[in-house]
Amino acid sequence: MTSPLIAVDELAGRLEEVTVLDVRYRLGGPPGPEEFAAGHVPGASYVDLGAALAGPPGAGGRHPLPAPDVFVAAMRAAGVCNDRPVVVYDDWSGNAAARCWWLLRHHGHRDVRVLDGAWPAWRAAGLPVEQGAPAPAAEPGGFTGEPGAMPVVDVATVRDAGVLVDARAPERYRGEVEPVDPVAGHIPGAVNLPSSANLGPDGRFRPVAELAEAYAAVGATAGADVAVYCGSGVTAAHDVLALEVAGVAAALYPGSWSEWVADPDRPVETS
Repeated sequence: MTSPLIAVDELAGRLEEVTVLDVRYRLGGPPGPEEFAAGHVPGASYVDLGAALAGPPGAGGRHPLPAPDVFVAAMRAAGVCNDRPVVVYDDWSGNAAARCWWLLRHHGHRDVRVLDGAWPAWRAAGLPVEQGAPAPAAEPGGFTGEPGAMPVVDVATVRDAGVLVDARAPERYRGEVEPVDPVAGHIPGAVNLPSSANLGPDGRFRPVAELAEAYAAVGATAGADVAVYCGSGVTAAHDVLALEVAGVAAALYPGSWSEWVADPDRPVETS
């Protein structure tokens, strides 16, 4: 199996062969378009997480999945084609990039990879940087994806998972703090493995054996029925990506905690 990750040196040697998507986004951070304009991987197209990778917030959570036609149109505008490899990067430890990776895979694209180490790794390697404001790709892509290729659970089925992983920070999982959503705690029965634990000190994903060991410790092994959630369905995709690196298939709960607590009758655990 080809790894869903790509190293900066490999990407640097394949820029003419792939479509590169810049999905820089950080909650409360600098605006992605401005960061893109200041410098980006040569030839990259900018993709806005809020407009293209999520639907309007509401009862389905803060970052529900985008309507398929909206997502497909955004990918076409960014130059994505069905038969051309795609590489996605951000400056948020791969969290936004993982969301785009998951959506493209979910919509049937078979060759999507995330830049390991994200934008900081590209800069640290001293590789070329291009400047300029976001604009549609010179050649619109012919992407024709439809959703359904990646496993998904919803609010009615999420607790049926054999192993339910909560990708948020441990203090949020335990209900000690909740900086974003109106209720603290976690879905009953969930185990915690924060997305930040997927990375080493250098900002790159940990080796396959280390990831496999960490997830096996909470029961997430190959063949197990695994589902992942977070606060709004974005960083959970980072755990799904890490699990795929480790050889474990996992379903995403897109609504995540923000959808779960929208109904006060749904149970909550703190511990």
